[in-house]
Amino acid sequence: MEIYEELVRRGLIAQVTDEPEIKKLINEGKATFYIGFDPTADSLHVGHFMALCLMKRLQMAGNKPVVLLGGGTGYIGDPSGRSDLRQMLTPETIEHNCNCFKKQMERFIDFGEGGAIAVNNADWLLKLNYIDVLREVGPCFSVNNMLRAECYKQRMEKGLSFLEFNYMIMQSYDFYHLFKEYGCNMQFGGDDQWSNMLGGTELIRKKLGKDAYAMTITLLLNSEGKKMGKTANGAVWLDANKTSPFEFFQYWRNVGDKDVLKCIRMLTFLPLEQIDEMDKWEGAQLNEAKEILAYELTKMVHGEEEAEKAKTASHALFAGGSDDSNMPTTEFTEEQLTDGAINIMDAMVACKLVQSKSEARRLITQGGVAVNDEKVTAIDFALTKEMLTDGVKVKKGKKTFHKIVLK
Repeated sequence: MEIYEELVRRGLIAQVTDEPEIKKLINEGKATFYIGFDPTADSLHVGHFMALCLMKRLQMAGNKPVVLLGGGTGYIGDPSGRSDLRQMLTPETIEHNCNCFKKQMERFIDFGEGGAIAVNNADWLLKLNYIDVLREVGPCFSVNNMLRAECYKQRMEKGLSFLEFNYMIMQSYDFYHLFKEYGCNMQFGGDDQWSNMLGGTELIRKKLGKDAYAMTITLLLNSEGKKMGKTANGAVWLDANKTSPFEFFQYWRNVGDKDVLKCIRMLTFLPLEQIDEMDKWEGAQLNEAKEILAYELTKMVHGEEEAEKAKTASHALFAGGSDDSNMPTTEFTEEQLTDGAINIMDAMVACKLVQSKSEARRLITQGGVAVNDEKVTAIDFALTKEMLTDGVKVKKGKKTFHKIVLK
């Protein structure tokens, strides 16, 4: 099976502008394609996972990835799918986040000689002259068409700033620049990016003529992928210091029955023939499928050793075992204690099990918190110095565990 057909069978392709040409380029390994990543945090998260896996698949088939780090567009912020204005980041934060992204991507993509390249759109966007942009690029965009774009709809309801309105032009200019300077003939993005991507294709054609060709493909689940990895306590990160390998494993182990085979098909590198057989699984077999998904993705992100540890810890905990050696752990100091103890709600906030004391209070009153397998029934429950010295296991809900010890 050729790579384009595999992408289709895995459910990764939603829309294309010229399928015969795109199919030919990808299958012959002649695509130089880019995917953009705006540095809104110091770690990639699960929502980026599909794009990284796609880049890996295409590179393995001989195509050339261009990783576009949004050091320039990060100054504006993508309004797609948002109801509020993004927080404005400092130049120093943007640069730091870009460096963190590049380091994490090296686990998925080969940046060696002749391999993928990483570029930062700050290198050209920040040098643009405003009047030149208005004269050279502005005439290529219809304001009426821009206002109809899906990526702006949510923001239009609450008020779209002129700053955000320019994001489409900046993203389109990226493709134009990459096409001219790197021979980039294809762009990938989520289905919520379709209008922005078409803007780039049109800009190339209007500026360089009809003979200039550029392709766009959107990923079926990338907009859903932005929701993927969002939990009550924030995002599921690829950085082990922000989301431990155990927590990462458990996130995938707990996906819904209806999503597990879809995730295996789209995100793992298991053969399609094997996955097709798993399509017949039901009942208890779906739990086995979830474990396969969790193990494969944890191995990909954190390595085989960490995946084995997470799998072992998961078995121990959910089989009622006592092995908590690989459980996410937070160390407290005596300075965090008051009169030799700390309130359970304060402890849960400090461990980032919850985002606020009010959330902790709600969980406790609903019977959703346990300490050392005993349900906590009072919001004034305290973890004493003696308890913490031995180590305390806090359970939130049915599937989230955390260990607290005194340093």
